[in-house]
Amino acid sequence: MSISELNLFPLCLGGNVFGWTADRDASFAVLDAYAEAGGNFIDTADTYTSMVPGNVGGESETIIGEWMASRGNRDRIVLATKVGSLPTRPGLSAANIREAVEDSLRRLRTDHIDLYWAHIDDRETPLAETLGAFDALVDEGKVRNIGASNYNAERLTEALAISERDGLAKYGVLQQHYNLLEREYEGALREAVTAGGLTSTPYFGLARGFLTGKYQPGVEVDSPRAGKAAEYLKTERGPRVLDALGKVAAAHGVAMATVALAWLAAQPTVAAPIASARNVEQLRPLLAVADLTLSEDELALLDTASR
Repeated sequence: MSISELNLFPLCLGGNVFGWTADRDASFAVLDAYAEAGGNFIDTADTYTSMVPGNVGGESETIIGEWMASRGNRDRIVLATKVGSLPTRPGLSAANIREAVEDSLRRLRTDHIDLYWAHIDDRETPLAETLGAFDALVDEGKVRNIGASNYNAERLTEALAISERDGLAKYGVLQQHYNLLEREYEGALREAVTAGGLTSTPYFGLARGFLTGKYQPGVEVDSPRAGKAAEYLKTERGPRVLDALGKVAAAHGVAMATVALAWLAAQPTVAAPIASARNVEQLRPLLAVADLTLSEDELALLDTASR
């Protein structure tokens, strides 16, 4: 069954904070709250959280695997992870994919991955080799679906053509940077996704936390992402988008983060936005996207403010 045919929760829970800003106990609490709310779509990567001093990668997968094993809920979770960006094992060669998937399966304590992503395009490896490796994993039942992350339109289209030509497993989902302040996706890349019959799961849907509204002039925010997020305040669009989000949020009695994700969820090709939370308090407004549908006027207001 393809990802587009699954009954996915409207929010994909990002696992990039597990083993970083959320330790094991905090991660378990977030995962429990997500599952209790009906959430069933979890995204991680073998490289999470190698960017943290002292970590080597695989920490997020390990936490998620331990959580699923302790809760006995693997069959209720649509599990996604990625290959290709681990500093000690970069690239999308067939040999690397074969070794990486075995490590991910072991850490996740499962016999299959529902969605296996090529984390970043590898121009040193022929696309046919990468797709052939993924196809073999699908044939073996170790991977159910494959997706492309951080591909441009040209390379995605080329990959889809190779799959069609050679009868190989085909990318069915794209993961890309997309939010109210970063809308480059809406050009050639979205056209390629549409033409190829794919869906998309955007990351950084809250612009590194900026669209939650916590970044304001003169306000210091304690977050590893504060530096990059605060840069949006220096643009004309940043404050304008916050104002529009505030108006829509007030009308519905919800958080600005909920509105930002609801806007994203309403965009063409989007199956579910990805967002992460380091504690249950941060998770609550993200979960609320499942119950919020914006009107055409509200979508237009946000669209205009973000242009």
